[in-house]
Amino acid sequence: MNAPSAAVIPTERSSPWEILWAFLRLGLTSFGGPVAHLGYFRTEFVERRRWMDERRYADLVALCQFLPGPASSQVGIAVGLARGGWWGSLAAWAGFTLPSALVLIGFALALSRHADWVDGGVLHGLKVAAVAVVAQAVWGMAKALCPDRPRAALAIGAALLTLLLPTVFAQVGAIVVCGLVGWRLLRLPGQQAVEHRSYGVSRRAGVTALALFALGLLGLPLLVAATASPLLATLDAFYRAGALVFGGGHVVLPLLQSAVVPGAAVSNAEFLAGYGAAQAVPGPLFTFSAYLGAVMRPEVAGLGGWVGGLACLLAIFLPAWLLVVGALPFWDTLRQGTAVQSALAGVNAGVVGILLAALYDPVWTSAIGSRADFGLALAAFGLLVYARWSPLLVVAFAASVGWLISVF
Repeated sequence: MNAPSAAVIPTERSSPWEILWAFLRLGLTSFGGPVAHLGYFRTEFVERRRWMDERRYADLVALCQFLPGPASSQVGIAVGLARGGWWGSLAAWAGFTLPSALVLIGFALALSRHADWVDGGVLHGLKVAAVAVVAQAVWGMAKALCPDRPRAALAIGAALLTLLLPTVFAQVGAIVVCGLVGWRLLRLPGQQAVEHRSYGVSRRAGVTALALFALGLLGLPLLVAATASPLLATLDAFYRAGALVFGGGHVVLPLLQSAVVPGAAVSNAEFLAGYGAAQAVPGPLFTFSAYLGAVMRPEVAGLGGWVGGLACLLAIFLPAWLLVVGALPFWDTLRQGTAVQSALAGVNAGVVGILLAALYDPVWTSAIGSRADFGLALAAFGLLVYARWSPLLVVAFAASVGWLISVF
């Protein structure tokens, strides 16, 4: 019997301003790291705004897990691209990234060593809110993506593997294994035709984006060698950090430290102070690059201040944008085949397992230390799932309760 043909559904569009506002709200409130970010995105764009369905969102998450760079930011770029085209992708990136980047640049320019303006109890409340957000994401995605025993078993296996081997390589390995098992063993009778929307990116544009990605990765080192320019060397270091790191977030820190500290562009004390401040702001941890660019010594790195902060921010995120644009036109076609769909079903189950493992470590272990913490997390979960509060209200509620607990 022939496989059902793919159906193309009309793409609903939003203005870049609407996309900017949606992601700006997330950029101001999304604490908790990349796993929590994916939970916030799912709540906002799958459940609340209904910009895409559960299956499409899971497909984007699966794709961005395979790509190097900041996965949550890449998912946001893809959502913006699907909803508003090229300007939509830029609006999504700007809204989610610039709030924390601007705060960190301001912190760098003030040469502050302590983030005393943020109370410790408030930060703890935000961590507890992240527990509820991730739990809600795991709950919803498990119901949608692991509806039978084989896929539930894959999710549990992926969770066990990543708990036993808490490394990026184990996460990527779990996704690959789940995809292979799904491809070979999962049978999805009655599988519906894939409904896909056009992302507005042609294959020619995708190939061009991938070519530009490779050109930056290979060409910048050659330019640095030919010119000995400290400015180009700095931009090359941040571009490579964004292009070659799987797992994002904390994984990129060693690369950045080796790029800026040994040459004295940034002192180790400044580096650690900025890292501490980066934990206190929402949004992607890759915005730490903006702090480093702003605090750099221009005579060593070739740039610094506001210009340096924005330049390093763009350099580290540019490869992520190019990879998403380059991969999307091919990804949507590849996943039409029944074998690819079976593999993707396994990958999606593996993503649920990885999220489940991350719910325990680092999200739970870094936030829940007492009965009061557990009670607050349970209340926040109930408000999200059953009272259907917006994440913004839940974050404000948890931060307020965290502050009250620290005072009393």
